[in-house]
Amino acid sequence: MKIEKVKLERLKMPLLAPFQTSFGIETEKEFILVSVYGDGHVGFAESVAMDTPVYNEETSDTVWHIAEQVIIPKLLETELDTPEDFSKLFSWIRRNNMAKSAIESAIWDLYAKQQGISLSQALGGEKEEIEVGVSIGIEPTVEGLLQKVEGYLEQGYKKIKVKIKPGVDVERVKAIREKFGYDIPLMADANSAYTLDDIEILKQLDQYGLMMIEQPLAHDDIVDHAKLQRELQTPICLDESIHSVEDARKAIELGSCKIINIKIGRVGGLAEAKKIHDLCEAHGIPVWCGGMLEAGVGRAHNIAIASLSNFIIPGDTSASKKYWAEDIIEPEVTLSKPGIVTVPKGPGIGFNVVQEKVDKYLLSSKTYRRVENNTEELDTTTPALSVN
Repeated sequence: MKIEKVKLERLKMPLLAPFQTSFGIETEKEFILVSVYGDGHVGFAESVAMDTPVYNEETSDTVWHIAEQVIIPKLLETELDTPEDFSKLFSWIRRNNMAKSAIESAIWDLYAKQQGISLSQALGGEKEEIEVGVSIGIEPTVEGLLQKVEGYLEQGYKKIKVKIKPGVDVERVKAIREKFGYDIPLMADANSAYTLDDIEILKQLDQYGLMMIEQPLAHDDIVDHAKLQRELQTPICLDESIHSVEDARKAIELGSCKIINIKIGRVGGLAEAKKIHDLCEAHGIPVWCGGMLEAGVGRAHNIAIASLSNFIIPGDTSASKKYWAEDIIEPEVTLSKPGIVTVPKGPGIGFNVVQEKVDKYLLSSKTYRRVENNTEELDTTTPALSVN
């Protein structure tokens, strides 16, 4: 694979409604759309880094910097045999997984298109359709939360995830169970908001039959989670703590969790995500695909990875219209039936990126091409709409 050109486009899209977690409230999504060109095809991916380093240490600014200053120059001097070569080429880069993933995932899309196969097929996916759930932020009121749960259940979503934090936890879960019963698949996501001092609070959640509690303790911890898991009946799912297949191995050996959430950006790309999937499958640890408020391109990558066999828990890849007035892809991600998304069979991600829609939300862009032993900036665009 000879990458001839790479384009970075920075976009900002308004969310349909504010989304609150223990990190704070999001009203818009700023991200970097990556395009890689080769052999007459274009591969797409998007960065999932947030504006501020609250989920992990990366931001859109750091992703742009690492991509532009470190990854792209080397990539445009190199030829890859397969997308897996990308991970080997840049294994020396410490962390910066979201920056690496944004480029690597675009290369996977390009590779699949060059081979004339779907991204799912390129990854070894087996499913023709995937079950999906929905993630609900911390609502201002219990009544508002219950209304959202009811609406998503009516749409047939296969898993309801509610965000929690200290003081907004047990009573919310209790209210959902009292209204909708114990048959609905329900989980809670803490986003690292608790400590071992909160064990008694977390143990209260055991009585509500949750599928899992996601990342209750520190974002970089696997030791205290093992202590907590021994105290809980409810399975712990690790998210922020798992950055690599080695992290997953250690967590499994320590008994830190019974479930792992795989996010492509968090672990550095599709190749590493697949390694974690395979390891978990070998150890009987189910996995699922979490979300980072992705636009359509990121959702397409999530659908592809979730087609692998051990993604047996519904993920967070809900329909585009849950978050966006309009998405940047055609067709948009939709439910083919209640709680079900069909895995595209077309080449690559199976969705078309609509440049007119990209331009509508564009803040800036830069394009680089392969030249003799270095890279050359072709174009820089900063639309008037991006001036603050």
